[in-house]
Amino acid sequence: MMRKTNLWSMLLCLLTTTVVAQNSGSTVVHTFHKKTIVTDPSKGENSYKTWGVFPKASAAVRRMTLQLTLGSPDEMPTAHWDYCDVISIRRKGGVHGEDKRIEIARMLTPYGSIFGKGWQWMWEVDVTDFQHLLRDSVEIEYLHTGYEPNTVGWALTMDVAVQFGPSIAPLLGMQPLWNGKFKYGDSTAPFAAAVMPVRYTAPAQTSFSRVRIQHTGHGADKPRNCSEFCSRWRQILHDGKLADKRDMWKECSDNALYPQGGTWIYDRAYWCPGDLQRPDVIDMPAKSGAHQVDLQMEPYTATGNVQAYEHIGSYLFYYGQPTHQHDVLLEDIVAPSNKQAFTRYNPAINNASIIVRNVGSQPLKSLTIVYGTVGVAQKTYQWKGLLPFNQTVMIALPGAVDMLAKDNQFTVMLSQPNGKADAWPADNSLTTTYKAPITLPNVFVLKYKTNNRPADNYIALHNAAGEKQFEKRPTSTVANTEYNDTISLAAGYHRLQLTDTSGNGLQFWAQPQQGDGFLRLYDTTGRLLYVFESDCGAGEALSFYASPQYKPDTVNIQAAFSMFPRRTKDNIQLDIELSTAAKVAVKITVDGILHQLHEYRSMRNGKFTYSLLSLPQGRFVVDVYVNDVRKFTGRVNRD
Repeated sequence: MMRKTNLWSMLLCLLTTTVVAQNSGSTVVHTFHKKTIVTDPSKGENSYKTWGVFPKASAAVRRMTLQLTLGSPDEMPTAHWDYCDVISIRRKGGVHGEDKRIEIARMLTPYGSIFGKGWQWMWEVDVTDFQHLLRDSVEIEYLHTGYEPNTVGWALTMDVAVQFGPSIAPLLGMQPLWNGKFKYGDSTAPFAAAVMPVRYTAPAQTSFSRVRIQHTGHGADKPRNCSEFCSRWRQILHDGKLADKRDMWKECSDNALYPQGGTWIYDRAYWCPGDLQRPDVIDMPAKSGAHQVDLQMEPYTATGNVQAYEHIGSYLFYYGQPTHQHDVLLEDIVAPSNKQAFTRYNPAINNASIIVRNVGSQPLKSLTIVYGTVGVAQKTYQWKGLLPFNQTVMIALPGAVDMLAKDNQFTVMLSQPNGKADAWPADNSLTTTYKAPITLPNVFVLKYKTNNRPADNYIALHNAAGEKQFEKRPTSTVANTEYNDTISLAAGYHRLQLTDTSGNGLQFWAQPQQGDGFLRLYDTTGRLLYVFESDCGAGEALSFYASPQYKPDTVNIQAAFSMFPRRTKDNIQLDIELSTAAKVAVKITVDGILHQLHEYRSMRNGKFTYSLLSLPQGRFVVDVYVNDVRKFTGRVNRD
């Protein structure tokens, strides 16, 4: 049986207002600024609302991007858990306006127990589909969920970056689809009975319909641990034809935000801790008249602990024909870049990477790209491919990335889509800032200690031309063994890559059985130069300049730490190695309360065993301060 959904009061039946001026330029709308947010454990959610002043309805808006930053609050420890938070439009037209409750973004908070004062991270997501609602005064809600104590929290900052210009396609209307938390695997409340097909009538001049959907799975039932830890397919049908089908599963071990204080590496049901989820955007050809859209999930019945649910927020938009035939925009410069979201790609020494979106009605088949470091002769690349409307492609730009100073700028400009003039060149160029890689001696020692699963790990070193200079294959190593290799390189830029095929790094607190490994670099005198993060998930890379004229840094102290096991009943061992002797303090805390303090007046290397028998069961944090500066934070669970 099908149900018919009426268009609600906020439906745009037909936008006939013509914007006279196609403005260019941009602005930023500020909403929350370092607002401390905490859970309400009595309710499992806590609402934070604020008003933002957005562009006037008459302004021509091309794109809107939500920028969300979470940081450590000044007045309390950072929150611990990975909760699902929802950002919504609540009211327009003043305090007496209609309560709309339209979800525009979804944040999955990180495991923050190891993040200290001064830490923060920013994410971005496109919210252009809602730009007709984000006008004039709008009340924005951040709904923070969870049950942890309200003595820990986050500092929330949220802005909306607005780019003015002609619309990519004229919006003709919108309506809600499926919104809520729907049981999955419960034979008494079938998913298909709750999430039924939706009939709609597209207005005149409709060219395509768009489903925009936020979707995450939660709960842990039997036998498959659905929905958080089970992969299951979802498909969207339009007028009975398959429009989209995908596995609702996301790899987390390559998360840009790492390490975190919990099980951040575990793949999940279309979400990861520490991620502002990108919605699925599915465009479907549609003319004016009656249509139907349907969401279906893989059939499944739980046998025990029935609690799984699918958290869905979805809307249907009607668009007219795209405004221009030949129109591209430069979505982002991935590398080189200082953006936190691209930490795993940077610093880059070659093959700069960009994301291009085709917003013209004609498929994009060719494009001219001019790029390079400011102050150096620019390069030109002729891209060829096939990119449909509103789709993106990541393009690798050939050649080395030039470095002129410690801080550099990199520019990219797009032109001639399909050999034609771009209809709106204002969004065809971007400039990023980026830091040059560190400098190391051209002769150094690579010290690699395997964990109990060396077959997972591979180490490779390449120069800027992509030529392999060194490798350490899994077949050449055995478990729990230390290897020392002296490497001699020609002067120039290089990249050292550690890869973990199982996605659990050289050490992971929740898997003590895999052992404790590390990767470190030393000069030929034994002085510590650089330390890879052992809790690195899928791996970690280091770009550097190898210099025969390298001079040791005698000011800044390099530090290496190994703490194992991180899941224990009684003791932990902490190994400390410093490039220069210094004052060291080890603090063991539970929810910000100090339980143990160990101080050492002068130390360069040390191995220490600490008893935890006096501590309560649960999570606690070990901080190591070197000359009063925090250099290490690690989570330990006492079972």
